[in-house]
Amino acid sequence: MSPTSLDSTQRFSDRVADYVRYRPDYPAALIDWLSDAHGLVPSWTVADVGAGTGISSRMFLDAGNTVFAVEPNAPMRAAAERWLGGNPRFHAVDGSAEATTLAAGSVDLVTARAGVSLVRRRRGAARMGAHPQAARSRRAVFWNSRLLAGSAFLEGYERLLLDYGTDYVSVAERYADEAAMRRWFGEGYRGAATFPHRQLLDFDALRGRLLSSSYAPREGDPRHAPMLAALRTLFDATAREGLVGFDYETRIYVGTLPAPA
Repeated sequence: MSPTSLDSTQRFSDRVADYVRYRPDYPAALIDWLSDAHGLVPSWTVADVGAGTGISSRMFLDAGNTVFAVEPNAPMRAAAERWLGGNPRFHAVDGSAEATTLAAGSVDLVTARAGVSLVRRRRGAARMGAHPQAARSRRAVFWNSRLLAGSAFLEGYERLLLDYGTDYVSVAERYADEAAMRRWFGEGYRGAATFPHRQLLDFDALRGRLLSSSYAPREGDPRHAPMLAALRTLFDATAREGLVGFDYETRIYVGTLPAPA
């Protein structure tokens, strides 16, 4: 099966170990902003839709929240359970954006990343867990947007993906911008914020970060070895004291959605 034919819920099934170890977390400023601007408190229950391996769920657990991590991909959900299952406030849920299985009105905040089908299907999002008619229920959509320029490393990494990525062009930067998010939330739009974020990576971590991407060719693909050789060359040319800066802009949009028809 080609990468482009994979169900979107299964794109990362063979990359879970790299995903757990090398994908970025989120800046602490994101939780601070949700608290200051939108009233997030530890007593809130959060439905983290498309929770993956639990990176975003961990952030809310650390803030004191109870988290229902809704994830349709079984290997990723199992990884989240192994990592976070010892916390009594963590609950893994086999569900999706269109069918979370959570009871209406049961959570205070629904979160998702922009790639989750929540963003592509407004009606499905309106049906999720915490019913929109619950006045205190909000939606927060956030993600780390990798910077494509600004340093020799960032620009070289983008060229590498264009040269070797399996379906990079169709996947890359498909996330929404503020205008799209305003349209999606409509009258329920409540605000947005951006925060700088960075990973400092040695070569092994950079390799793992690359291989965690769904569009990176796997071992056996004729592009795999040349891609890693190009990565080594890029790292050697741009690293400082054995590290490169993998820079992001973390974006978050908050609002409510109308009740489903």
